[in-house]
Amino acid sequence: MTSDDNQRTAERARLRHHGDVDAAPGLVDFAVNVRAERPPAWLRDRLRAAVDRLGTYPSPDDDAAARAAVAARHGRRPDEVLVLNGGAEGFALLPALRPRHAALVHPSFTEPEVALADAGVPITRVVLDPADGHTLRPELVPADADLVVLGNPTNPTSVLHPAEVVRSLARPGRVLVVDEAFADAVPGERESLAGDADTPGLLVLRSLTKTWALPGLRAGYALGAPDLLARLAAPRPHWPVGTLVLEAVAACCSPAAVAEADAAARELAVHRAALADALAALPGVEVHHPAEGPFLLLRVPDGERVREGLRARGVAVRRADTFPGLGADHLRVAVRDPERNALLLAALRAELSVSEFALEVSA
Repeated sequence: MTSDDNQRTAERARLRHHGDVDAAPGLVDFAVNVRAERPPAWLRDRLRAAVDRLGTYPSPDDDAAARAAVAARHGRRPDEVLVLNGGAEGFALLPALRPRHAALVHPSFTEPEVALADAGVPITRVVLDPADGHTLRPELVPADADLVVLGNPTNPTSVLHPAEVVRSLARPGRVLVVDEAFADAVPGERESLAGDADTPGLLVLRSLTKTWALPGLRAGYALGAPDLLARLAAPRPHWPVGTLVLEAVAACCSPAAVAEADAAARELAVHRAALADALAALPGVEVHHPAEGPFLLLRVPDGERVREGLRARGVAVRRADTFPGLGADHLRVAVRDPERNALLLAALRAELSVSEFALEVSA
């Protein structure tokens, strides 16, 4: 294996790193952006009832019901919905669109780059500048890119880009992929393009994993023009989505569920503001602002050592140097309830005190 091969292997390993690797049993988990430890009782009841249908194949009626629920939720037609095994499946399917040149806006979720690089698609990284708050600059995207991928709100920066700026990236012959995995964690789903059926080439990917605590089930969907969805789905096998996923999608897109998610998003915004203020008051900690997702991006001195120190204190946070454009001093922390947030603050305060004492001794 050549040095170039080794570098590609190492880079792929970095891109495939996700928060579940940083979390471990027994740790207080601030590494994974899932709202709760398990789905709510009403959703568990729906899934239990659906278990009795596992003796038959997923039916066209189940698929139609799920797509109809999504369509009603976003003001779309059912043929503009494709149910997925989590939003991540949508990224894995992107090579089916046969792009000639993909532009990936970073820092952002890295699975799209892995999927496209593995398929041999030429990629340009459009790395946003931290000096201006990782603001989306459409002029940085190569004009010849026929596939553009970005997140909104973006993981891990927690930046929410204006919908009109995102929409301006659309071009004839271009597919514009917007990862809205965390859009339902934004009150009122501000700046979402999920209901936009007019922008040509727009493909919106949504996940139910985070808000509804379903990472073990993998449930999500894509929204786009029927011909674009057909191209995306071309390589999928027959019965691509199981009965429980279809049931979860239908359940979580009901009006009652949407209202519950919005109430949770508003509560989270209060917790996030309080946590951000408390973190920023700690010596040496920089908190990226503004933040609109269910997580915060931090920069701390000697970040790798601090992360390991927090782990030794029973707290897991997400390393962020695996996101292109960020470094070892960057950490991502999920926003939890005030009681658990206090545990993070206490552990980080203690760890930073140890760092400061070590610097004084070495001086």
